[in-house]
Amino acid sequence: MKEKVILQTNFPKLKFLKKGKVRDIYALDEFYLIVSTDRLSAFDVIMDQGIPYKGKVLTKISEFWFNYSKNIIKNHLITTDVNKFPKECLEYADDLEGRSMLVKKADVVPIESVVRGYITGSGWNDYKRNGAICGIKLPGGMLESEKFPEPIFTPATKAEIGLHDENISEEKAKEIAGVDTINFIKQKTIDIYKNAVEYALKKGIIIADTKMEFGKTGNEIILIDELLTPDSSRFWALDQYEKGKSQESFDKQFVRDYLLSINFNKQPPPPPLPENIILKTSEKYLEALEMLTGERLK
Repeated sequence: MKEKVILQTNFPKLKFLKKGKVRDIYALDEFYLIVSTDRLSAFDVIMDQGIPYKGKVLTKISEFWFNYSKNIIKNHLITTDVNKFPKECLEYADDLEGRSMLVKKADVVPIESVVRGYITGSGWNDYKRNGAICGIKLPGGMLESEKFPEPIFTPATKAEIGLHDENISEEKAKEIAGVDTINFIKQKTIDIYKNAVEYALKKGIIIADTKMEFGKTGNEIILIDELLTPDSSRFWALDQYEKGKSQESFDKQFVRDYLLSINFNKQPPPPPLPENIILKTSEKYLEALEMLTGERLK
C-alpha cells in the first residue's frame, strides 16, 4: 500500500495552537500534541508536495535521541504511543500513528541553540568573510567541512515561517534569554552533541552540526521540539567524507540541488517537484533512520 502523505492536519475536536514549517501543535489540557507532517521547506519556502515517510522519520529519530540523552537533561517527551494519548485524540489515531508526540508544556527559550563540529553552511560563509562565526575568532586557513578542534556554540534567533534564523553572538543571546539560561543550555547542547556524535560515528554518520531548543517548566530547563533529526542537523556519510569541499547530506539536499538547477528565486510560490526528486529525498530520510536506529519503515 502506498504511504499516505500528510501535508495538513485537521482535527476539529482538538484545540489547534500553532503551525510550523513541518509541525502542527495542538493544546490539550496539560499537554501539547506535536504532529510531524510530511511538509518540506527549502530556502525557507514550504513546498506544495510532501515527502513520503518524512514526518514518521523525524518523530522516530527524535524519540530515539530524547531517550538516548535523558541522562544529560530531561526532555518534554511523554509518549509516542497513540493508545496512551488522551481519549479525545483517538478519533484521529490513523493520522497520528507514528508521527506524533505527546509532550509536556514548556515556555520556549527564544534562542536556537546551535552547535557546530565542522565548518560548513552559513558558518563557512561567515568564516570566509571575516575569519569568525558568531563573534568566535577561528584559526586561519581552515578548509570547507573541516572539523573544529572542539565543537563551538553559535546561537541564533528564532525566526517566524518564511524568515531566516539569524546568527548572533553568545553575548547577544545572553541579553535576550539571560546569562544563567544561556550558560546552562550552551553546556547541555555541547554535551548532548558530543554524546550523539560518538554514537553516530559508530553507525557511519557524521553529525556536522545541529540545533536544539529548550523550554522552561517552572524553574527547570528541559529539552523540547525535535532532536538531532535530518531537519535540524547536517548528517554526512562517514565513508564519503572529505574535507575541502561541501558534503552530501541525509536530508533535503536533492530538493535544494534541484531548485538551484532551475534557478528558483527562493520566494513563494514554489515550483512543482519531479517525482524522482521526491522519492530520492524520502529514501535519504529513511536511510538516516535505519543507520541510526536499525528501524525500517518500508
